[in-house]
Amino acid sequence: MSAEKDSVAVIGAGMGGLAAAIRLAAAGRDVTVYEAHGWPGGKLRVVDSQAGPVDAGPTVLTLRRVLDDLFAAAGEEMAGSLTLDPLPVLARHYWADGTTLDLLPDAEANAARIGAAFGARAQAEFTRFESETRALFDAFRAPVMERARPDALGAARAALARPHLLPWLRPGRSLQAMLAARFSDPHLRQLFGRYATYVGGNPLSAPAVLGLIWQAEAAGVWTVRGGMAALAQALVDLLQRCGGRLRLNTPVAAILTQGGQVTGLRLSDGTDLDCGQIVFNGDPAALTALLDTPRRALPRRQTHPRSLSAHVWTIAGRIAPHGLGRDALAYHTVFFADDPGREFGPLARGAVPQDPTIYVCAQDRAHGAPDGPERFQFILNAPPLRPGATTEPPCNTDPFQRLARFGLHLDPQPSATPLTTPARFAQMFPHSQGALYGLSPNGALATFLRPGTRTRLTGLYLAGGGVHPGAGVPMALSSGRHAAEAAQRDRISARRFRPMAMPGGISTGSAMTGNAPSR
Repeated sequence: MSAEKDSVAVIGAGMGGLAAAIRLAAAGRDVTVYEAHGWPGGKLRVVDSQAGPVDAGPTVLTLRRVLDDLFAAAGEEMAGSLTLDPLPVLARHYWADGTTLDLLPDAEANAARIGAAFGARAQAEFTRFESETRALFDAFRAPVMERARPDALGAARAALARPHLLPWLRPGRSLQAMLAARFSDPHLRQLFGRYATYVGGNPLSAPAVLGLIWQAEAAGVWTVRGGMAALAQALVDLLQRCGGRLRLNTPVAAILTQGGQVTGLRLSDGTDLDCGQIVFNGDPAALTALLDTPRRALPRRQTHPRSLSAHVWTIAGRIAPHGLGRDALAYHTVFFADDPGREFGPLARGAVPQDPTIYVCAQDRAHGAPDGPERFQFILNAPPLRPGATTEPPCNTDPFQRLARFGLHLDPQPSATPLTTPARFAQMFPHSQGALYGLSPNGALATFLRPGTRTRLTGLYLAGGGVHPGAGVPMALSSGRHAAEAAQRDRISARRFRPMAMPGGISTGSAMTGNAPSR
């Protein structure tokens, strides 16, 4: 292979793209990452405020071993580049009836807290739920989450070995229906149904097996010193130490192919670049704009229907001492909707709910409440844009007024705040319809329909939150590992000569193997 053909181009500097680039560069490949935006990290972006840059993307970091493995693949230890702090409180939860609950990275402590808040029956129900979802997580880790493509037969064998898990896998059973069968208290049904939204799903229609997402958080949540953007910058620095390159503000206009194989890419300025392999780290639906024949790469059923989007506010301010008080927030805090049916019913219809759940990330509270202004991110679930739409249903919810109903007051009350809407997400990430997680996880087969790292085009690989194993920082990093491993395997096994019109060998006799086909 020529030097050009041995090079790898990575389109997109999100978590999946950076992870793939680091692993390939560490293996000695010539790697360049092309990023359309002016920042690395993809959705790990920041918005400026008077208190400093506010994280405006993912805020929950779990399964830190995935990060440790990435640095180890580059011959380094993560501790030299990043500082992660474990959170003593995974999340704090408020309900309109005055109920509050902190969940901790300790199953027995959580059971005790749930018993104190909701009674002995609820405590026993949680203990059963904890056991079952832990078994689900363990059963699906190897055949599904850690594979480049989910192994349906392996997952089935793992489930059959644990018959008590079969109710979680019943076709057509939603997460909400399963939680109704497991919890008698509506607070807990609402709390654990929220985990479907972590991957852009709706608990009314998401499969019950998504209950295992709780276990990813239960194993521990970390904060990144310097914010989530510091994670992206640390990966860029690691890539460059491995010999890779990053070009920001460099959009790619087309992926070039010939005879069903990648040959290079075309930048938006018209420059053509040769390369033998490409890792695409973007919403897989965007391939429709980059390829002459996109259906040759992915069928539409792997990108549609779309996941949820969000309305995201980013501000700096102070919590007023009256009401709940300045110590009311943990790093992650959830203020639940009064009625989950009135929240997720409209979302299922593509409408914006009136009184939704509000998630608050208090970015400066890893070590308690700060003295001065602090940075906040407020997230409300929203539907994606309809196909072909450029406008969206209005968001009529003022999150600050709704939080005031819980007793949480900002001082002073924000007047004009940076808001990112589904339409804005659609502009930043073209062809996504504003969806933040790619293919919707709703439906029994969604896990097995999500694109894997390989496409139908030789030399084109996928990485990112829209690719198996799914959304979230650790999952996107894992997709980058799968893409790098596939590219390396294909490079080693690639034929040095142009294939003939009819690929394949001829079975001939052999003095060593008798009538067995030759290699």
